[in-house]
Amino acid sequence: MLQAALAKRNFVVVGRVGMDFFPDPPGTRTPDAQVMTVGMGGSSANIAAGLSKFGCKAALVTAVSDDAVGWYCEGQLDHYGVDRSHVKRVTGEYRTSLAVYETRIEDHQSVIYRNNAADFQMTVADVEAVDYSSYGALITAGTVFAAEPSRAAAFRAFEMARAAGLPIIFDIDYRPYSWPSADVAEEVLSRAGDMADIIVGNDEEFGFMAGDIDKGLAKARALAAATADIVVYKKGPEGAVTFAQGAEITTGIFPVDAVKPTGAGDSFMAGFLAALSEDRPLKEAVLRGSACASIVVAKPGCAPAMPDTQELETFLATHPGPSEA
Repeated sequence: MLQAALAKRNFVVVGRVGMDFFPDPPGTRTPDAQVMTVGMGGSSANIAAGLSKFGCKAALVTAVSDDAVGWYCEGQLDHYGVDRSHVKRVTGEYRTSLAVYETRIEDHQSVIYRNNAADFQMTVADVEAVDYSSYGALITAGTVFAAEPSRAAAFRAFEMARAAGLPIIFDIDYRPYSWPSADVAEEVLSRAGDMADIIVGNDEEFGFMAGDIDKGLAKARALAAATADIVVYKKGPEGAVTFAQGAEITTGIFPVDAVKPTGAGDSFMAGFLAALSEDRPLKEAVLRGSACASIVVAKPGCAPAMPDTQELETFLATHPGPSEA
């Protein structure tokens, strides 16, 4: 069932879109910036843009502020070919998220503005307006669960997607600054994980869900054994362990000269899911996702840095290959 659903190559993505600023030229500290480059950001929007670049269809369900920043994000979704028919504008004091991050590794600074975030105003009515039967799978990232009414809306989207026969794909994406407390985050993210068919997260995120960083790998293994079809446990520079159908697949990374640490997870998810949608073997799909992550950290920006099929194939053909797992 999972492969047949992914083969539709048509994804509904629930979660935020935002505006990114990063100093230019690369290497510039934010306090020293004279020029800023602007780009689209937000985990869910980045994933949707990445999927679109690989020829998949992607629709975003979220809310943006009815102002110039929100309009910019709408225009960027159009630019990347993401369907925004379920992107709602909200008024009042709610604002589309803004990220300011540096294109450098040493002493990297990322500042995220999420006060009165517009995307948290996504409601149950908004997700109930979606015809889930027209899509192949639902994707979301953990930030969507951090506040109400977005949390209730996201869980309702899970229920409706499941009723329509869609697999649920969950990127844990734990961002402490978005949550009222760690205890709330642990309970809510664990509940979401129990409902998902594909779960992707890093060692710290699985450790957080398990209550101890040292228990994260066991948590990932347990989710794969109990409820999820595929669980990807990412270990940063040490690669990843993927659990599926009782097997454990270890993979390395594609070393590059990174210029920033941001955007890797979103690009991994897009490349990984695009590869699965093409019915590629699971290990190959993970490696293609890892290659996408490496491409993004080697360039400025997040959505603008995500590869298309040709760029990914060129990278794979010219790179020496992944590290030992």
